[in-house]
Amino acid sequence: MATKKPATRKATKPERCPDCKDAGQTSESFQVGARKKHDSPHKQEALCLTCWGSGEAPV
Repeated sequence: MATKKPATRKATKPERCPDCKDAGQTSESFQVGARKKHDSPHKQEALCLTCWGSGEAPV
């Protein structure tokens, strides 16, 4: 009688982060100016604080 092979589990994909959508970074606007701060039309990249840059949803 042949022996059965042990069942193998497929690795499940981790869920994507809802804030950064798997990128790990978000775009933020920033203010410029010494006294009268105004918003710059440019964006800067920032680390996603929900997943800490991993792109995976927190458990």
